[in-house]
Amino acid sequence: MQLEELTAYAREKYQIEEQHKWSDFPGFSVLCHPKTGKWIALLMRQWDTDTGEEIQRCDIKCGLDSLASFRRPYLAPPIRMHSDQWISITFGRDTEEEIVFRLLDKAVSCGNPSGYTLVLESPGSSSAEKAGQNSAAGPGAESGLGRKIYQDTPLPAAGRPGFPQREVLPEKLRQMRHLYQYGRESSQARAQNFVRQAVFMQDYEDDVPWIGGFSSYYPTYHDLTTRQLRGYFTWRTQLRRGNFKPIATSAAYIYIYELLNGIGTASPEESLRKLQEFEEGYLDSGIGDERIRPNLHRWMLEYAVLKDLPPARARQLAEPHFAEQNAALSALLLPRAHSDEEVFKALCRLGGKKLKDSPVITGDPARGMRLFAGAYREACAYQRGGKNLFTLCFGERVERQWFPLANAVYLHAQKEPDRDYYLDDCCSYHLRNGIWRVKNYEKPHFDRTWLQGFIHETDTRLRRYLKTGRYLKENPADAWVLPFLDEVLEADRKEQIEAARPKITIDLSGLDQIREDAAVTRESLLTEEERQESFASDEVQGWAEPVRTDSDDSKPAESELIVPGLDAVQVRILRMLLYGEDPAELIKESHLMPSITADAINEAFYDEIGDTVVLCEDDRLLLVDDYEEDLKELLGI
Repeated sequence: MQLEELTAYAREKYQIEEQHKWSDFPGFSVLCHPKTGKWIALLMRQWDTDTGEEIQRCDIKCGLDSLASFRRPYLAPPIRMHSDQWISITFGRDTEEEIVFRLLDKAVSCGNPSGYTLVLESPGSSSAEKAGQNSAAGPGAESGLGRKIYQDTPLPAAGRPGFPQREVLPEKLRQMRHLYQYGRESSQARAQNFVRQAVFMQDYEDDVPWIGGFSSYYPTYHDLTTRQLRGYFTWRTQLRRGNFKPIATSAAYIYIYELLNGIGTASPEESLRKLQEFEEGYLDSGIGDERIRPNLHRWMLEYAVLKDLPPARARQLAEPHFAEQNAALSALLLPRAHSDEEVFKALCRLGGKKLKDSPVITGDPARGMRLFAGAYREACAYQRGGKNLFTLCFGERVERQWFPLANAVYLHAQKEPDRDYYLDDCCSYHLRNGIWRVKNYEKPHFDRTWLQGFIHETDTRLRRYLKTGRYLKENPADAWVLPFLDEVLEADRKEQIEAARPKITIDLSGLDQIREDAAVTRESLLTEEERQESFASDEVQGWAEPVRTDSDDSKPAESELIVPGLDAVQVRILRMLLYGEDPAELIKESHLMPSITADAINEAFYDEIGDTVVLCEDDRLLLVDDYEEDLKELLGI
């Protein structure tokens, strides 16, 4: 509780305004009785240079017996007002507004003109009588011509003129306050108190709007005034119905703490889902304080690890900068397990964002990314001082103790079994004997010199290789990259040559019909005698039958082969190709077109081989090397 809440209560209920009477002492002010104008509270604000915090106290005129009535550690004898009618209050996290407000009510009641008896002292009274009268007056007496005898006057009745009715504390809130256990001030004790009260209040709803500001570190219900509590639970009621409204940032953190501790949810996954809904409805909409977001993502990741949720889910929840860095590290640690685009983006993320503007990329993005990624994959084999390229760039994994949800109000489980949690290829968490440790690559250990050298030299050589213009100056210190880059460039040259070869595509869908039509035509032109001769010839002729000439010479060049679908010239052309000869002159003499000859040969062998066996490039026939032996076997050569 803070002094501002006491002054707000005095102003709202009694129309008492805080008065600053001393310009030389701006930290001191007073509250005066609304009827008599006498002081009922002295407010003190002092800056502690050692702690860098403001100390807030007040002396309040409510009777010394109030110390015995309430017995709170923040109540003590007065600091400035030397009278047994006063006590002091120290304001802080544990100061209870309900008690402070009751003490102010008592101070106003006791200072009311109807709340004392005036006893006139006669001139002839003896010293002993005076002493007796003073003694009888009790601890609240004041010396002077007239003595006021103060008593514990009951609080004003509701509706009494001049005294506004005090807001009634709902029974549920009163019971919640009594659940708070004083004594220990550790973070775990604070979390235990919060969870105990939160479980009790998880279904509570209210209808008193939030008003004013509120600021506190690690805020809990215990830090809120009665009005703030009712305002918070009203805000939470509306939020659970999908109506997101503004509230003090510290109060919004209380809702996050509830979800982290499983308040109002049935499972850890539901808690995370509601945290994401809070981010979308409260932060993405622009209603809430954007400074909440980094903490929210950090806590969602840590919560997912603590609850052993799937790593893929945890990576979705992590703070974007952390997630992007680890994804990039994973791609460069195991580049052969990632796509060209993933490796290239990792190089940009960790080595230099300007890389994406290189003409190697802007000219042909797919080819450029393939070349950069391929060069990096090869360069990973580089060794220097027993370290590979990745280790030279990013160091070894660092292990340190990990404190999940340390900057949140979270009640940790008392005992958990040892376990390991692998977030990705680079980051893992390990629990041993109740102590968490994390292993990860950390930025202070990065040496970007090696990665930037690789990127610059690769970009320089690729620009010249692709003739992009805008050339860069080579750095002799990065010449270690060249052997790995040469392998990639040679592979790219072969790929470009293969891609430049014309691809012959034969549409076979209509060939069967053409054959059938040709057969019908031929059949209609044959005589009966020719049909019989053709039938007899088919019975004795094989698929590829060598026919000898009149000479006994059995040289291959002097024999002829019969291949279904090919004429004698086409067979000779095929034989010349098989023996490494150029059939160009024969094709010219026979008045044939090279491309049609190639198509005829490919069609004749398609059923047996199922692929193109002869290519036509620049009107030259080329034999496909892969099928040379198959053709020789089929032709008996």
